[in-house]
Amino acid sequence: MPPQSVPAPSESIVQATELPRLIRLEPNLCGAAFALMKLLPARFMLDRAEQRGELVPGTTVLETSSGTFALGLAMVCRLRGYPLVIVGDPAIDPALCRRLRELGTQVEICREPSPRGGFQQARLDRLKELCAEHPRHYVPGQYHNPDNPNAYAVVAEQIAEAVGPVDCLVGPVGSGGSTGGTASFLRLLEPRLRLIGVDTSPSTIFGQADGPRAVRGLGNSLVPPNVRHTAYDEVHWAGAAEVFRATRDLHARHALYMGPTSGAAYLVARWYAQRHPDQQVVALLPDEGHRYQDTVYQDEWLREQGALDAPPADEPRTVHHPADALDGWARLGWGRRSLDDVLLPAAPASLTENS
Repeated sequence: MPPQSVPAPSESIVQATELPRLIRLEPNLCGAAFALMKLLPARFMLDRAEQRGELVPGTTVLETSSGTFALGLAMVCRLRGYPLVIVGDPAIDPALCRRLRELGTQVEICREPSPRGGFQQARLDRLKELCAEHPRHYVPGQYHNPDNPNAYAVVAEQIAEAVGPVDCLVGPVGSGGSTGGTASFLRLLEPRLRLIGVDTSPSTIFGQADGPRAVRGLGNSLVPPNVRHTAYDEVHWAGAAEVFRATRDLHARHALYMGPTSGAAYLVARWYAQRHPDQQVVALLPDEGHRYQDTVYQDEWLREQGALDAPPADEPRTVHHPADALDGWARLGWGRRSLDDVLLPAAPASLTENS
């Protein structure tokens, strides 16, 4: 048998890391566990930019991110030789900053929020200034670039081949790329696939007023254009206590050492799968837990956050408007409606225990 081809050194780590492991968690629940999910759209966006001639040697890549999309870009830019400037905010943790800088990334931190739009808007304003400072630049734009959701076609193909027909896809929502993109491709095979988006309060993505969030990696201070609201059948807002417990449970039960966005998806997917044993459920688990060793995986930190003060909810309460979902764990029947339609004072979409 001829030996298998090995990718070129500059691409080996990307190809080895960008796709998830598919892990059976329950008889009808599969987890798509990524080491670093945002590496996939980062690589895909830069590929497409190169093909269109928007990204050539000497171009500086500029982006706003305080999370793993920055790390994905840093890895690809380092391997391909593109200068990278990341605009973040104080939420970015020191360990991530160190990794970015070791990969040759220039990191700028916005210290003050914008009066409207918070740190997200402050970062966008600084990004606009950087574009003027770097005439030869390319901005991937994870929040609005359609290449972000399109990157997940390969994930949908992987899931379809390994799992078979999927009845329900559950995933956290930040930029909207992973849930919307994966669902759109899976629905080519099964149009009735149910998509459940997981957010946390307070977040503007699904119609709440902005505010401080205890759970990192979920929610947003602005509504990203890549969030296609009409794709979602149901939306959950998961509270910090529920998310942190689920993150720890995912490790304790299944030896999956993942971050809180993965815990949020697992929380909702396991709850749904247990109530629909005849349906095949897949949960998107975005990243591993090593960045959270000193926070989510430490009882002392959880106690300082108040996450151990009250017992977490075992199930969500049903609400009919996003404003009613501000505390704890809540669910709303989105019914593939637009954000404007959901916020109108009209009859709510039907959401029953069997839906």
